[in-house]
Amino acid sequence: QVQLVESGGRLVQAGGSLRLSCAASGRTFSSYSMGWFRQAPGKEREFVAGISSIGGSTSYADSVKGRFTISRDNAKRTVYLQMNSLKPEDTAVYYCAAEGGGSRWYVTSHSYEYDYWGQGTQVTVSS
Repeated sequence: QVQLVESGGRLVQAGGSLRLSCAASGRTFSSYSMGWFRQAPGKEREFVAGISSIGGSTSYADSVKGRFTISRDNAKRTVYLQMNSLKPEDTAVYYCAAEGGGSRWYVTSHSYEYDYWGQGTQVTVSS
């Protein structure tokens, strides 16, 4: 069982930066690949970024490539999402998720493959 708690979301102006954190419980955090997803009002949840269990592989949605960076600290059982050059269209609730079925290098953008989800943190980007 893994419990995930996101933090760091807030109101920010366009062009600004935020760093989201996702703290995980459980001693097996290092065996899970991690992902960040987001859901804007009236839209489906979408993949943002993912990182493999040992951090060697990452994946990003085209809409955030070059602006967002996912990282993890297995000793702290935490995954981060550094968001730069924020745009109003980045406004959403951001969720982290854990996936435990793949290899050390595995990372997926498919939400159905993730086993555990956090409650989300709101990011609002004003224009």
